[in-house]
Amino acid sequence: MPDSLGARTTGHPLGVTALQRKPGNQVAHLSPADIDAIGRELDDLRQSVIDSRGQRDSTYIRRVIRAQRLCEVSGRALLLGSRFTPAWVLGTGFLAVSKALDNMEIGHNVLHGQWDWMNDPEIHSTTWDWDHASPPAQWKRAHNVQHHTYTNILGKDNDLGYGIMRVDEDQPWKPRYLVQPLWNFVNACIFEYGIAMYDIEFGEHLRQKRGVTPELRSRVKQAATKFARQAGKDYVIFPLLSGRSWRRTLAANVTANLARNLWSHSVIMCGHFPEGVETFEQKALDERETKAEWYLRQMLGSANISGSRAMHLMSGNLSHQIEHHIFPDLPSNRYYEIAPKIRDLFERYGLTYHAAPLPKQVASAWHKVVRLSLPNGWLEETTLRTAPRRIAGLFRRATRNDGAPGADDLRLEEPREVPRPDTQGLEREDTRVA
Repeated sequence: MPDSLGARTTGHPLGVTALQRKPGNQVAHLSPADIDAIGRELDDLRQSVIDSRGQRDSTYIRRVIRAQRLCEVSGRALLLGSRFTPAWVLGTGFLAVSKALDNMEIGHNVLHGQWDWMNDPEIHSTTWDWDHASPPAQWKRAHNVQHHTYTNILGKDNDLGYGIMRVDEDQPWKPRYLVQPLWNFVNACIFEYGIAMYDIEFGEHLRQKRGVTPELRSRVKQAATKFARQAGKDYVIFPLLSGRSWRRTLAANVTANLARNLWSHSVIMCGHFPEGVETFEQKALDERETKAEWYLRQMLGSANISGSRAMHLMSGNLSHQIEHHIFPDLPSNRYYEIAPKIRDLFERYGLTYHAAPLPKQVASAWHKVVRLSLPNGWLEETTLRTAPRRIAGLFRRATRNDGAPGADDLRLEEPREVPRPDTQGLEREDTRVA
């Protein structure tokens, strides 16, 4: 995060973004002075939370940790008798809840350093380990540093599509993107291992033709050790402890991990991928980007999920993704409190506060995955009558190495400029708790 707060006095006020080419540029009306004022207001809000941290915050996180451990112990104990269906269902449910709490509200936020101010060595970003395949040190480097620094910058933020999906209309379409809906679903099912592979940056080494460096070997070794420990715990040790019902306990652990993976993938995808959330272009982070401009990029590149307090808890308060990206190191229980002030700031400066219920955000994110797996405008221009011919044309394009349309395809498609989906209604969603 840049230390400087003063906005630039020349050029576009948010020089890193591709918003200038969009039909509705929501930052065009902001002056450097406006951005500077936004930055000062957010700094003051952050400091007010820091100054008020105390006993109620530490009590909150300790209660959540106790609840998570109670869920895990209860689930494991019930699964010792997993040959009985009620015990299997309850045990699997407790275990899935335990894993979700461990990864989302506890692990993610502790590793962000949100609770380091307590100076408790047992609840600290430097000592915490979690029920997840990614080693904490690798996750912190990839997530806290890379993702939160380069949020939604194409080619720099690998959390944006995890380096395997097309995430913006300005990215050239290639035939391989046709399978990205399937790949996104597979990634959701194995999400903890997908994150761990991403944290290794194996694909980045291959793309940069760096080969197998000593650094990569070290990361692979650390990840393999964590993989083995996770798999051994869930798929060997606890099933064996169940004796004759080991198969049902094994199935319960697989089910709990699958539920945790699908849940965490859905929550995280809703944070940056719904229609209308901005993406940015920048080959390298502009050293002149001010702290206020960094704040603005987080505000435009994130989206919230509205819902109950229970939903916020189970999502790790990443349902307040906007607030989290503005203040990643503040205690997660405070995001709910400051959200109305952040929303008011958006409204006063004419910015879109993207918030909607979970089903709507998930549907929007998946719609974008499918839409961008196809050439620009393909879905919008396809009707039931034209679908057979356009699908045939799409397959012809897929057989060409460059994916470019041929003369026959162009005659079938009658290309035209297609506006981006209307997302103006999102900011009107009610984010009050149920």
